[in-house]
Amino acid sequence: MEPVKIGLLGCGRIAQLDHINTLAKLNGARLVAVADTNPSVLKRLKGKLPSGTTFFEDYRELIQTPEIEAVVVCLPNELHAEAAVMAFKHRKHVYLEKPIALNTYEAKDVVFAWKSSGLVGMIGFNLRFNPLYRKLKYHIASERVGRILSVRSTFTSLPRALPQWKKERISGGGVLLDLASHHIDLLYFLFERNIERVNAHTTSYKSEDDTATVEFTLEDGLRVQSFFSLYSIDEDSFEVFGTGGKMYINRYLSLDVEITDSTPKQTRLKKLLKGLMTAPKSPLLTDRVLFPGRERSYEDALFHFVKAIREKHPVSPNLIDGYKSLVVVEAAERSARTGKEVHISEVIDEDIACK
Repeated sequence: MEPVKIGLLGCGRIAQLDHINTLAKLNGARLVAVADTNPSVLKRLKGKLPSGTTFFEDYRELIQTPEIEAVVVCLPNELHAEAAVMAFKHRKHVYLEKPIALNTYEAKDVVFAWKSSGLVGMIGFNLRFNPLYRKLKYHIASERVGRILSVRSTFTSLPRALPQWKKERISGGGVLLDLASHHIDLLYFLFERNIERVNAHTTSYKSEDDTATVEFTLEDGLRVQSFFSLYSIDEDSFEVFGTGGKMYINRYLSLDVEITDSTPKQTRLKKLLKGLMTAPKSPLLTDRVLFPGRERSYEDALFHFVKAIREKHPVSPNLIDGYKSLVVVEAAERSARTGKEVHISEVIDEDIACK
């Protein structure tokens, strides 16, 4: 079977750190074209990519190239919807980095274009493929710590120089779109239930709405308290408290789901010794030591995308998952503006979300 011919739209920080290297060696796929408006970026890439790669300064030209079968969209957020709709109209499968669009009105256009095309449409919630989150999901489903009582999550990043479009909400900036959207999707993924209500507060320290505290209430009443910031430390963690103990992961540091049973026998020393004994067996240990900062879930997500194209099967997460996450982001933004809790039913289009 011939490899899927893929074009990459946008060669920013994440694309250069992960997507380009992944696509260049991805089994079943071939990166044949890249597009970026910055000529110096394209010049640097010409020395790294195979000689047959085509380079475009206008992503629209890449989309219109007949031989390209699929595109990976890593453009600035304000271009996501336009690029995805255009790609579907030109019969391209689409892997769309989150968010699906700037707002839910644009997101509906993306979903309709995807549904009308019959092609593969995948949203870039790669953290679903991280082994720590997949194992945490398994433990939640098997009631490893009993009935879940409460959840805390944190997703923050070190202060970094942001491109101008990331500094203002009108162009797709803000921590809710940037980081919180991932954890919103993880709540759907981990607990397999809908988010019912949102209560949020945002602060602008160095850019618009760069820090947020959010309380999510799921449909069974479970409450999740989350903190997000673009100007703190690198942390991505979940704590799940149950009647039989606690589960904890930190994506950057954990080698496994850390479980503390609610029994007197589990002393701190025993917990420490257990961690030391299991650490050498962890498949994550090699990445932590040899490839610090590597996020293998990008590779797994893109492989899932290519496999869905080749084998013609449904993809997950799909663009409806992208729509549902954006709905909750908008609800959080409304809550932050009004100071009131917002019910998701007030803002979601059930005809879209349930398809």
